[in-house]
Amino acid sequence: MEMQNTGIPLLPIQDMAARHYGLMPSTAEHYLDAARVCLDLHHIPPKEFTLGNGKLEMVMVATVQWQPTDDRCRAAWANKDDATRDGAYPFALAAVELVYGLFAISRAETKTGADYYISPGGDIDDLENCFRLEVSGTNSDKPEVGRRLSQKIQQTKDGNSNLPALAAVVGFKAQLIAIQKVEDSS
Repeated sequence: MEMQNTGIPLLPIQDMAARHYGLMPSTAEHYLDAARVCLDLHHIPPKEFTLGNGKLEMVMVATVQWQPTDDRCRAAWANKDDATRDGAYPFALAAVELVYGLFAISRAETKTGADYYISPGGDIDDLENCFRLEVSGTNSDKPEVGRRLSQKIQQTKDGNSNLPALAAVVGFKAQLIAIQKVEDSS
């Protein structure tokens, strides 16, 4: 875990393809560009984000460091909804890496109620140890993060899969990444 001089860990959003088997380098860079656009809407680097639980209570704080976007990147990500959706993936995956030691091993199929399969240590051979991860992002305030998290928890419960699940919502403006393990997800 990379730390800042302050002792606060860095949210590991850089070079994610090297650690997450389920992310191609091009995909990881694509997601990171989207996240940078969302960050630039509200902040200047670096910024601390709270990693919270399902009650939006702090689990830990992580520093987010990023290269500000240029006009070309902002033009490429001018669709704010797409940028928010795709920008949430690296934040959610980095947060589960930091908090739980889980890594993306594959994109999830449609109707599984999730976006990614994640595994301890990135083990790609044993799907029995996998979790599903459902992700959402928002540029709204903390109450919207909580509302979306409830929706995503229900989405994992409604999914066509018996694997356990986590739901994560990234609040770019609120500087909050809320993660909840979903019980009874079958």
